[in-house]
Amino acid sequence: MNRRDFLQASAAGLALTNVHATFGAADTPKRVGLIGCGWYGKADLLRLIQVAPVEVVSLCDVDKKMLAGAAEIVASRQKSKKTPETFADYREMLKKNEHDIVLIATPDHWHALPMIAACEAGADIYVQKPISVDVTEGQAMLAAARKHKRVVQVGTQRRSTPHLIEARDRIVKEGKLGKIGLVDIYCYYHMRNRSNPPDTNPPEYLDWEMWTGPAPLLPYNPIAHPRGWRAFMEYGNGIVGDMCIHMLDMVRWMLELGWPKSVASSGGILVDKAAKANISDTQTATFDFPEFPVVWEHRTYGAPADPKYPWGATIYGDKGTLKLSVMGYDYIPMGGGQPVHVDVKYEFDEYPEDKTEKDLETHVAPAIRGHMKDLLANIASRGKPVADIEQGYISTTSCILANLSMKLGRSLTWDATGQRVAGDDEANRLLTRPYRNPWQHPGV
Repeated sequence: MNRRDFLQASAAGLALTNVHATFGAADTPKRVGLIGCGWYGKADLLRLIQVAPVEVVSLCDVDKKMLAGAAEIVASRQKSKKTPETFADYREMLKKNEHDIVLIATPDHWHALPMIAACEAGADIYVQKPISVDVTEGQAMLAAARKHKRVVQVGTQRRSTPHLIEARDRIVKEGKLGKIGLVDIYCYYHMRNRSNPPDTNPPEYLDWEMWTGPAPLLPYNPIAHPRGWRAFMEYGNGIVGDMCIHMLDMVRWMLELGWPKSVASSGGILVDKAAKANISDTQTATFDFPEFPVVWEHRTYGAPADPKYPWGATIYGDKGTLKLSVMGYDYIPMGGGQPVHVDVKYEFDEYPEDKTEKDLETHVAPAIRGHMKDLLANIASRGKPVADIEQGYISTTSCILANLSMKLGRSLTWDATGQRVAGDDEANRLLTRPYRNPWQHPGV
């Protein structure tokens, strides 16, 4: 074992020791509920079960098939082997059972209301990214967390990815990049839905009215559920809200950046105009931080600029360049120094169930576990986790501003003190989206 592997193993062991010291066998297991039992909800919850002796007491989803499948796998994985109680309405779940921790992994348009309700119910929270679809929702979520003194971790788990932590400590913090002048972040996955199926009746096991919630009530389309809802701006913020936020948040954490001074974006549906999806297939955005610009680009067609980095970040300094992705990192020094290449580390020996779990992104599982350990440690200390709700709010809002800039056709200057767009009434009106009755916007 080399020094780096020893340090990583020691840090991981210390984290687990701290978690189990807090949630030891003599203690009552923390009671956990999950709202949103789809792909990533299960991935998050099952990683939490792996790292702490919790008891999952509640599951909530508007899809009966999804809910039953989640109940089955949770009962097989948790130590008690008990089947959690299931609910179709998060309000009934929070009213019926007491929870120490609530996980929220719904579609984005359903993040704000359950998160605030969980704060009011006295739970600590893990909420998926982006935290909100509009800026005012995010402000209300941050205010609720602080008012009720809740520990809230946002699912921007790049902050807990082992090889990215190493890159920050080994390359960035040791000054090997020198003076940084530019950061590129990007995604070239062909991930935009290109089909155009007709609208139809929702399946009998899905409550489409409740699934829609505060969003506009559109006819059911099979693209939207399950997992395809990001194709529509009614439910999220497109590829910027899905993929840019991860890389922007990672760079902000790694380079200690706060708010951008301004955000400018352009693009649209420039190539794939026939598909039913209404999110952009091409978009660039410049987040102008006081330190240097961070520039995003996505294309859902063509080849990536670097085939080894189809989704990632490149940090340019006068002493070297650092490329980062979920699969590893590369440091390329200027002047003929020694390059560094590190691949993602899987944890199959420690967690063999990762190999067979349906749809699990195995390369991301260690990061989710790290994120859960950090949440648990901060629940014990009542501190702020690495992806605290305020950090999630900054990264989410920055991405929303990029979409608003593209829509309005102009750069937006952000007033970080007033939490508004400076001198732009039209843009400020778009910080709050309308809610469909009877749902009430938490920021209005």
